[in-house]
Amino acid sequence: MTTDDLLTPLLRGDRRALSRAITLVESTRPDHRDRAGRLIAALPDSTALRIGLSGTPGVGKSTFIEAFGTMLTEQGLRVAVLAVDPSSTRSGGSILGDKTRMELLSRNPRAYVRPSPSSAHLGGVARRTREAIRLCEAAGHDVVLIETVGVGQSETLVAQMSDLFILLLAPAGGDELQGVKRGIMEMADLILVNKADGDLLSPARRTVADYTGALRLLRKRPQDPDGFPKAMPVSATTGAGLPEAWSCMRHLADWRREAGHFDRIRAEQARDWFMAELQGGLLAQLDAPDARARISDLGARVTQGALPPVEAARQMLDWLRQPR
Repeated sequence: MTTDDLLTPLLRGDRRALSRAITLVESTRPDHRDRAGRLIAALPDSTALRIGLSGTPGVGKSTFIEAFGTMLTEQGLRVAVLAVDPSSTRSGGSILGDKTRMELLSRNPRAYVRPSPSSAHLGGVARRTREAIRLCEAAGHDVVLIETVGVGQSETLVAQMSDLFILLLAPAGGDELQGVKRGIMEMADLILVNKADGDLLSPARRTVADYTGALRLLRKRPQDPDGFPKAMPVSATTGAGLPEAWSCMRHLADWRREAGHFDRIRAEQARDWFMAELQGGLLAQLDAPDARARISDLGARVTQGALPPVEAARQMLDWLRQPR
């Protein structure tokens, strides 16, 4: 299949073409990588809103996305969900159960749900998530939701590929900084305390107050209007707070567009994409057969105590610099 065979139906919003295009960009075969590069380069610019979503396990990310995404589709918007599942460090496999947990949204004709394995890629996202975002935008989706694997404070990479970064937290999680660290809070544009219903409504409100106080301690960012970042209570079960949260997201995105921050942030993200591709390409050189053999030999000498680790690394780097 050529790039044109995918591009035309993709731009028409064909779901099968979108799935095949994402499969293509996720492939590691050299010929697929070349074809994927040509496809991405041919995509037009997009004004879709990219929303990254992170949070600890059990906070209800999938339930929130289904309720939130359904609300957006009812407003006439097309929604794409890129859900990243953690891969096993032993077998390399992933359960990819997000599509099952989002049963209603995955059957919605105005929504597209695509689970992908993290494949041990750090940062809570898959290596090709950036390409998948561009493909979803080209297919005509107005909002792209990127759900991270949900393992904790290391999931800050999603903030480098989204327009808005949402942190989802559970109520009654302890004091105002318990369970989430300063690094990820500094990147959040909006903190949503989920499960604010029933017996948890009162604890949720207290948690919102705690995080509101914690946010005041953070340094003011130039890309934020007055009142942001902020914490709000929501309930994915009852839908309470979801319209207000969406209103805040649109207000923040519109303000950033008018103030010039939106385009600046996207330009910086393009540079981050370039650096990620460069680093990935350099690491791929270590996976070549001759490089693996050299690494195995040096590793064996380090294990035997015949060579210090620092010296072994220096020799490997010198070997990589040699023309072949």
